[in-house]
Amino acid sequence: MSPAHTDVTFANAPLEAMAPHNVRCRSITPILQRIGDKWSILIVMMLARGPQRFNELKRLVEGISQRMLTLNLRGLEREGLISRTIYPTIPPKVEYALTDLGESLRAHVIALGQWAEQNFDAIEAARHEFDARDGADDALPFTSLRA
Repeated sequence: MSPAHTDVTFANAPLEAMAPHNVRCRSITPILQRIGDKWSILIVMMLARGPQRFNELKRLVEGISQRMLTLNLRGLEREGLISRTIYPTIPPKVEYALTDLGESLRAHVIALGQWAEQNFDAIEAARHEFDARDGADDALPFTSLRA
């Protein structure tokens, strides 16, 4: 499959090709990159539980650095998916929550997480089969996440 591959076989596929030269494709790519980022997905999942403060999110999103959390929160706020509320206390209290737009993404993110959980064993089996056949490839993305 090449990067220009546009043959899609599922029923709800767009009728026109979504090739890189397609203006709509180019315009939605940054949005898909933002919401498809592993940290963004985890942040949305944590905020699906309700509003959270920065340090609560840092504890809930295992492995994220303070800088990465800050960058992702700003990006999600810029996209209109989360809101940032500052309360006038000393020290200031800042709380993050899903916006209506973020709530509309919530079900999809949770469904993706459920799919990953339901298919974990099958994916692990496929990884082991691949590695046994072709050898482990450290250049592949996410190989460091293997147990």
